[in-house]
Amino acid sequence: MDNRLQHLSGLRYFEVAARRQSYSKAAEELYVSQAAVSQKIRQLEDALGCKLFVRQGRNMMLTTQGASLYTDVSRGFDHILSGLNRIQAEPLEGILTVNTSRSFASRWLMPRLWKFTMIHPDISIRVDATAEAPDMKYSNIDVAIRQCDNLDLGKDIQSSLLYEEPVYPLCSPELANSMQFTRPEQLLKCWLVHWIETKQFTWEKWFRTAGVTLPKNNLQWMEVSTFDMGLNAVIAGHGACLGAVSLAGDFIERGLLVKPFDIGLVPGIRYTLHYDHTSPRMARAQAFIDWLHQEVRQSQTQPMLT
Repeated sequence: MDNRLQHLSGLRYFEVAARRQSYSKAAEELYVSQAAVSQKIRQLEDALGCKLFVRQGRNMMLTTQGASLYTDVSRGFDHILSGLNRIQAEPLEGILTVNTSRSFASRWLMPRLWKFTMIHPDISIRVDATAEAPDMKYSNIDVAIRQCDNLDLGKDIQSSLLYEEPVYPLCSPELANSMQFTRPEQLLKCWLVHWIETKQFTWEKWFRTAGVTLPKNNLQWMEVSTFDMGLNAVIAGHGACLGAVSLAGDFIERGLLVKPFDIGLVPGIRYTLHYDHTSPRMARAQAFIDWLHQEVRQSQTQPMLT
């Protein structure tokens, strides 16, 4: 056996530091001190006889030799993980971690999750709601549900469409009654609430679909970080926001929101599933994915709310 394989632990530290471009972030992932990471990599550099990192500001950047080594080391660890996953498949029972946006978690997933628990009482769902793209290869995330369908989440990560639907203007019944909406351009006189969690659909695109030219100024805008915040503002009578029936249908059903115009923006909202098909928890993840598709099919057979 090649004596250089005695440095496998050092190569693990090197892979994390190279991927995170930081000794301190590598230390957080490895649950060790920054000094331990620095020492391990220094020992590896001494053993290999070359410099692997150079500091640039706060980041540790790879040298030419380091970049070459990282490509092969990363690929090698991926192969090892794939092999371990194949022989260590976990049972159906256990914990499944689902990553998604805050808006999808609160408006779509959480109100329905009890149904999955009734079918699979032995699978415990841990919901991780974040705005950032998930790290699916080096975290405990099993399934991600994100709006952006062109995410590059790494090798072995499969992506498939969950559902897509148009988005419509939404406002309170009080605002609709006071404005007596008959023409889309009347919305220009309202506060336009924009949900910055998504870039797929904007008021500019909706007005273009409705055949309305946006003025360069005199628009009243409000930006919110989540769809929930936008809905709360609109329900209180503070203007209109763009939204999907799948996320706001219960408020429409209860008479808290209305669609002043039946003009849908397409493409609108689009949610994509991401998962690692080599994961040892794939049987668990597949049960959850199958349930998600079943929920989508059932919701799409229900009559459209207006």
